[in-house]
Amino acid sequence: MKKFTAFIVTFLSSALMFAEEAASSGIISEKGLIALGASFSIGIAALGCGIGMGRAIASAIEGTARNPETGKRLFVLLILGLALIESLAIYALVVSFMLYFKL
Repeated sequence: MKKFTAFIVTFLSSALMFAEEAASSGIISEKGLIALGASFSIGIAALGCGIGMGRAIASAIEGTARNPETGKRLFVLLILGLALIESLAIYALVVSFMLYFKL
C-alpha cells in the first residue's frame, strides 16, 4: 500500500509540475486545466464510490452468512448505505458539470 501511495503522490506531483511549466509557456490554457479537473473529479469519485459499494456489499453478505437471522435488517442498512454512497457520486458529477460548464 505504501508503494502505491508513493506512486500516486509522485505521479500527481510530476503532472502538476509539468502543467505549471506548460501553463507558463502558454501551451496549456485555463480552459484545458478546468476540463482536466472536471474529468479527474468524476473519475476519482467513481473509483472511490465503486470501492465503497463493493466493500459494503461484501460486508453485508458476510454478516448475513454468519447470522442469517439478521439478513432483513442488514438489507435495509445496506440499501441505505448504498444510497448515501451513490449520492456522493452524484454530487461529484454535479461538481464536474459545474466545472465543465464554467468553460
